[in-house]
Amino acid sequence: MRFRLPRFVTNFLHRPYHSIRVAKREGKFHIEGIGNWYMYLTDPYHLILTIPWLGFFIIVSLTYILINAIFALLYLAGGNCLNNAHPGSFADAFFFSVQTLSTIGYGDISPKTPFANIVVMLQAIVGLLVVAIVTGLSFTRFTKLTHRVVFSQVAVIAPHNDVPTLMFRMMNQRRNQILETELRVYLLRDEITTEGKLIYKIHELKMLQSHAPSLTLSWTAMHPIDVDSPLYGVTQESLVDNHVQIVVCLSGIDDIVFSAIQTQYTYAAKEIFFNYRFMDLMSISATGDRHFKPVHFHTITPIEAAEDMISQPGRGFGLV
Repeated sequence: MRFRLPRFVTNFLHRPYHSIRVAKREGKFHIEGIGNWYMYLTDPYHLILTIPWLGFFIIVSLTYILINAIFALLYLAGGNCLNNAHPGSFADAFFFSVQTLSTIGYGDISPKTPFANIVVMLQAIVGLLVVAIVTGLSFTRFTKLTHRVVFSQVAVIAPHNDVPTLMFRMMNQRRNQILETELRVYLLRDEITTEGKLIYKIHELKMLQSHAPSLTLSWTAMHPIDVDSPLYGVTQESLVDNHVQIVVCLSGIDDIVFSAIQTQYTYAAKEIFFNYRFMDLMSISATGDRHFKPVHFHTITPIEAAEDMISQPGRGFGLV
């Protein structure tokens, strides 16, 4: 007799994706369920790596109990095959299984028949595999590199060297260096082809500086909006009407563990401000020392106010 899962379970696990919802929230498109651990129910490896630590502990514990319960039933199927165990006692067989799988071996209960010794041998092999798998998964979860790179909450379009320029900022909140930092920026928007077909097209934006030897404090990224730029001639209204998004991809090497770091951030059309500048983060003291003030990292000011601030003594050192 074949064991079959209930129909509602199989329908859920193997449901066809006739339609995947791409919702627009706060001006950004979100693919329904992307990155959520429960979307990997049919992909156990990714499920184990993405589920919260509490869920990981529960899965490992339930799997451990299930394996021991299965072997306990095997011991019971062999009859009175264990020394010092009560005949037919599931508890004795279960806890003997736990001691065998975890190689504790108190010695109170031991196998006394060839059948029991064979089951012990099989369980010892399974125990080795379980320890290796759980150790590997735990190590993988622990060694997933995290970063503390933050992006400015908004982007601005303001003149730079007399050219309208898209600007946004990144800051490394961790007191280390991200070496060989590389930046790639993409513009996503609705476009109509010559055949009249609506597509969501991706344009790569050319940056004034796309590489840096390291990211230690802050980096202001700039894209000049010249005649060759996909943003040439845009307005705030056209950005919204064409569902524009600016996608920023930053990568580098952590100088502590020398592992690759990759992060991404998206700016919606309403998060792009025209004729604003970022407030300077760096100032120069009378002694010539430079002071970095991250408290103003997200602060923007109208161009007129920004020009007034630049003219003040002790300011005007823009960190790019």
